Amino acid sequence: MWLMVVSVPLLPAIVMVFNRYRVKITTLCHRALAWALRLARGRACVRSTHAFVFSKCTHGNADSVLETFDLYADTHPSLSIGPQRGEVLDGVLRRVQPRRVLELGTHCGYSSVRLLRLLPPAGRLLTVELDPLTAELGEEVILVAGFKHSQFQVLTSSSAEAIQTLRPFLEPERGTSAGLDLVLMDHDPQLYLPDLLALETEGLLNPAGCSVLLVDRTQRDKAFREILEHLRERQDRYCIKTQLHFMTEIFYQKEGTESLGK
Repeated sequence: MWLMVVSVPLLPAIVMVFNRYRVKITTLCHRALAWALRLARGRACVRSTHAFVFSKCTHGNADSVLETFDLYADTHPSLSIGPQRGEVLDGVLRRVQPRRVLELGTHCGYSSVRLLRLLPPAGRLLTVELDPLTAELGEEVILVAGFKHSQFQVLTSSSAEAIQTLRPFLEPERGTSAGLDLVLMDHDPQLYLPDLLALETEGLLNPAGCSVLLVDRTQRDKAFREILEHLRERQDRYCIKTQLHFMTEIFYQKEGTESLGK
């Protein structure tokens, strides 16, 4: 009763504020609902994928894990990048031969396994996942594929928070440059540009050269246009190596002289 008595005099002000900002409020509500639905669908997909892969694959065999993922994706919705993007990723890994790799968006662990199987013995993968359940199940898949915790680290946090904590994981080996050699972004496309800028600002990209792969699941939405526009203004540091309809490879070099191409 007391709440009603207190709130009634405030109704005109509440109505005025809503009318003034109704578009922003409605947009915010829609985004919150969309995020909740994506999270629910994503969790269901991860649970189902994990159960299938865990029960059908040959434990300790990374190739079997990937093949089982692809078998599942033939008949079910899947968050994995799939064999087509995976082959592009493999090609970049073989060319770049990275030692320190950052993955933003662990999902079911498919791309983590794909990355780890082509890293050198001293290589290390840091993979970041916001949702704790997804991170836990993704980590189980990585372990089932035969990799050890000394080869990878799952960080359960937002990408922005993770970037602030990466430096201790990136101590350079003797004769190598500090920083990440390769970054795979497969989380929220809206975060691709701010996270790339944060990695650069924090000095986490290898100044001698770092490849950044942007997974495109949305067919060149606004987020992709923004990041490409930014790159065109930063030709002293960035160039586009490969641009496909489902993945873009960007090359960063602090003292680079290559111009933005293709």
